[in-house]
Order: sequence, then C-alpha cells, then structure tokens
Amino acid sequence: MTDDGQGARTGVRAGIVATGSELLTGRITDRNGPWVAERLGELGVEVSHLLLVGDRAEDMAAALRFLAGDGVDLVVTTGGLGPTADDLTGEVVAAETGRPLELDEHMEKVVGDIIAKFADRLRWDADALAAANRKQAMVPRGATPIRPAGTAPGLAVPPDDERGGPTVLVLPGPPREVRAMWDDALATEPVSKVLARTEPYAETHLRLFGVPESEIAATLRDVGEQTDLEPLEITTCLRDFTLEVDLRHAPGSTAGATARDAVLAEIDRRHGHTVFSRTGQSIDELLFDLLDGQVVATAESCTGGLLAGRLTAPAGASAHVAGGIVSYSNDAKADLLGVPRELIETHGAVSPKVAEAMADGALARFGATVSVAITGVAGPGGGTEAKPVGYVCFCVRTADGRTLARDPVLPGERGDIRERSVVLAMHLIRRVLTGDGEPAPV
Repeated sequence: MTDDGQGARTGVRAGIVATGSELLTGRITDRNGPWVAERLGELGVEVSHLLLVGDRAEDMAAALRFLAGDGVDLVVTTGGLGPTADDLTGEVVAAETGRPLELDEHMEKVVGDIIAKFADRLRWDADALAAANRKQAMVPRGATPIRPAGTAPGLAVPPDDERGGPTVLVLPGPPREVRAMWDDALATEPVSKVLARTEPYAETHLRLFGVPESEIAATLRDVGEQTDLEPLEITTCLRDFTLEVDLRHAPGSTAGATARDAVLAEIDRRHGHTVFSRTGQSIDELLFDLLDGQVVATAESCTGGLLAGRLTAPAGASAHVAGGIVSYSNDAKADLLGVPRELIETHGAVSPKVAEAMADGALARFGATVSVAITGVAGPGGGTEAKPVGYVCFCVRTADGRTLARDPVLPGERGDIRERSVVLAMHLIRRVLTGDGEPAPV
C-alpha cells in the first residue's frame, strides 16, 4: 500500500487460513477468521484472503502455497493443532517452509504439566498421553513456540532464509484460545518483525440505525461524483440491524482525509439523525454506559426474555438491571405486571395501551428508574388485517414521567421480528435517556 504521493509507505499483506472439516459442512461457523482479520486491520495489515480448508494435508498445503504465490507477508492459520491424527497444521507448515520438526523439550514439559492436571481425574491412558504430549511439542526448526491457552502451543514460523515466503503464525482452533494467545503471538520475534513495517490506518467508524443500505450507497455514489474517493477505503455492512460504515485511509494521507471529510459531511447532512455512534461503539456498549446510575426493568411478551438477556450479557450489568418479567400469556400480564384484564379484553394483548400498562407494571414492581415493554405478533400465525404479523408495540417509561411509545410493523420471519424488536427497544431506551429524536423502525 502507498499513500497519495507524500511518500511511499511499505504495507503488509496477510492471508488467513481457518482449518477444520466441520467449517465446510456448515455445522460450525468460523469465528476465528473474522476476528483475526479485524485485529490485523487495527494494526495496519491489509488482509487479502480468508480461506477455509478441511483437515486434509494436501488442502492445507495448497492454501499455504496459494498465499505464498500471491506474495502475502504474513499467514495466520487457526485450527489443526492438537494430539489427534487430523491435527496436521504444524506438520504441513513445517514441510511448506522447509523446516523439519524437532522436539522442543521445554514445551514438552509445559504441555505435559498442563495435561497432567486432567489426567488422573479423566483417567487418560498413560501411553496415549505421552504420545499426545510429544506430538504437540514438535516445533519446526527455527520457529518460536507460543505458550498454550489450552493444551496446544502456537507457532511463529519465520520464512526460510533461502526460499523466502511469508511468516506463518499457527494458532489453535478454539476461539477462546486464539484470543488468549494473541498478544503473546504478536510479541514473538518473527511476527513482530513483520508488524514493525506497519502503521495503523486512520479510521472512522459510524453506526446508523433506521436507514437502509441502499440510501447510504446512493449517498456514497453522489459524493464520489464530486470527490476522489480512491484514497479512502469504505466498508458498509448491515449487522444486527445496524448499518456499519467504516472509513479508513493511510496515515498522513491528505487525499484520504479530504475524501473522509467529504463522506462524513454528506452522511451528516442526509442521515445525521440516524447516526448513534461515531466511535464504532455498539448499541449494547452505548446503552451500558447510558444506564450508569439508572435501574432498568423489562416486561416482554413476544420476545420471550431476549431483551433482558441482551441487557444482562455484559459483565457488570447487575449494577443497572433490576430484572424482567416474561408475560407471555394474558394471565401473566395481569397477575405479574398488574395489567387490567378489561384493558386486554378491550384493546387486545398486542396494543399500545397494554404495552404502556406493562411498562408501568415493570416500573412499579422493580422500583426502576426506566422500564421497557414489548408485546407483538411474531408469527408465523396469529396476525390479522388490523394487527398483521410483525406488528409490535413498544413503550419505554421513566420514573420522572418521560414516555416513548411506538407500534411499527417489522419485516421478516419470526426470528427476525423478535430480534429486530430487541434492537429497536434498545434504541428506544437510548433515545429516552439522551432526549434524541424518533428512531425509524427496521
């Protein structure tokens, strides 16, 4: 990668290889590749390829040869480390880099001590244990082993002095272990030598709610007619019913900064009311901060507790989440939240009036400062002409008398409607707490 003429900048390109036949069957989604790509991007590394390969030596070797032929500087592999016969990544990397495997006695002891903690309790076979221990301690000559977070060490393998090629970072498959070993992996000499040539991009992260991706695409096209956007990398992604717009350019690039400013100005002009984060902060993170000093309670029907689960997911949520009631039946609405039965009979369980009463009940029963209620028709059946599938009623109330109520018809199937309802409810809470304007339904 180079800048806009103010001086060449040496860039680092990387490829990621996630191994595991289970990833190709669709039973398991690769969680490592995207995470590694994001971390590398933060460091200023351009990720050119993310490959999924099965647990077959020839396929792994082909992926490594492809990336080496494409001229990447760094390859990160995940998976295929361990004691079993299909854990082949270390052997394949050793063969492809021309570095024979050798026993690392220190790592053999490290792995042995880890395994020994489980051996007696799990009654593992002693001979099999010794073989597994030795297999995981085999390291390509000249490579740097990385202390395991589980039982499998990682490897940082430098390119061969004569053959050249990329540096290869070999990590295990479990996402928890990849994350735990990441900092140690970056600190190894082979990897740190590559990263010394990088410089983090200048990045801006917008998060918008209530605007379709097509409108942002039109905005970007219009900006591109007036401003050269070539020095600016623009990524848009709809995730969790939130439109993510990420902008990045080479550090010190005047043209990149000019293009960025033009894009931001036009997004603000056309869609500023939908921008809720300019730092990449998710609605979950933002709401966690906004609820500091508040006590929130939930009353849910069609979402079945999904909102309470989302609010309580972050560590420390007990400081501001009082609790929630899943009042799926009419009796539960009446008995647990104090919704008048005649209100349900007159207006129906899915109605703005009942949502308001549910919010009042949660506010009172938990002694909360803010409550949120959701009741709706999630489908696939149960809809009517007046209240079709997707019709959902929301009410957010605060102890000091502020109220925000909405009753949109949300698109999608049952799962989509329930998940969209949770996200919309979180944005309604945000808008009540910030005094922001009206959110568009998703």
